[in-house]
Amino acid sequence: MIDAKLISAEVERLFASIEFTAEPAGLYDPLRYMISIGGKRLRPTLCLTAYSLFRDALEPGVLDCAAALEVFHTFTLIHDDIMDRSPLRRGVDTVWKKWNEDTAILSGDVMLIDAYTRIAKAPEHCRREALDLFSHTAAQVCEGQQYDMEFESRDDVPMQDYTEMIGLKTAVLIACSAKMGALAAAASPQQCDALYDYGYRLGLAFQIADDYLDAYGDEKVFGKPIGGDIINCKKSWLTVRALEKTPDRSAFLQVFNRPTATQEERTAKISQVKSMYDGLGVAADARAEIVRLSDLALQSVAGMPSALPVLQSFAEKLIGRAR
Repeated sequence: MIDAKLISAEVERLFASIEFTAEPAGLYDPLRYMISIGGKRLRPTLCLTAYSLFRDALEPGVLDCAAALEVFHTFTLIHDDIMDRSPLRRGVDTVWKKWNEDTAILSGDVMLIDAYTRIAKAPEHCRREALDLFSHTAAQVCEGQQYDMEFESRDDVPMQDYTEMIGLKTAVLIACSAKMGALAAAASPQQCDALYDYGYRLGLAFQIADDYLDAYGDEKVFGKPIGGDIINCKKSWLTVRALEKTPDRSAFLQVFNRPTATQEERTAKISQVKSMYDGLGVAADARAEIVRLSDLALQSVAGMPSALPVLQSFAEKLIGRAR
């Protein structure tokens, strides 16, 4: 088993040294920019953590897989920021804001191609399965984003539909990351599936934590303006839960769907919606659901007792910010 500190150092080294084609700079500079502004790197870290449960040294093939997962995730962020009209990502300008929408679209496209180039370097013994898993996951992420956009114009999003959406948009890539590391380490099919389930459930918890922090987080820590989901009328876990609990859906939706043209209107809307959240207890509900899903994630790998301390530590670091 490889020490978590060594994995963290290897992830840092991997992305400090990652290279993209030099020219045309207008196409590739946004890629370098997005990688340089960092992030939690949770997907490559989970990939290498899963790998470390079965191997004692990191091989080049699994490092390529880890890099591919982060590059793909970064591609989705570039395009998501355009769709969400987000001006900030990790506290700095998003690509479309710093350059323009056309550049962001094209740079995102080439980042997706780069991710496939890297995943094609997976260890030979699992290359076909790794490519199949990666391709299936990539399509699922796009499906999840489409549902997310469609939900913006719907007032009747059941919690089951919302959970399935975040399962596609967020959880499957985290699940893929865990399974990818296990595949690269030649773990058994049962172990690979258990780690996939662990990643999927943890991914659901992570997205709900993200929804919670969008309303209740610290902007300096969260890396983007607080209340973005409320301003954009996006159906977050908190909104769906509020609509389940409120005795007056029309009153809630009247406030939630209110357009905002000025900063004063945006500030007032965020304050009013959060006040309704507080009155309905949905913030506490979200925190409880995060804990429940995290516990289920660990139950998924209960048959791997030697791995439990490592996987529990990873889960706590990932979602502890919203407990």
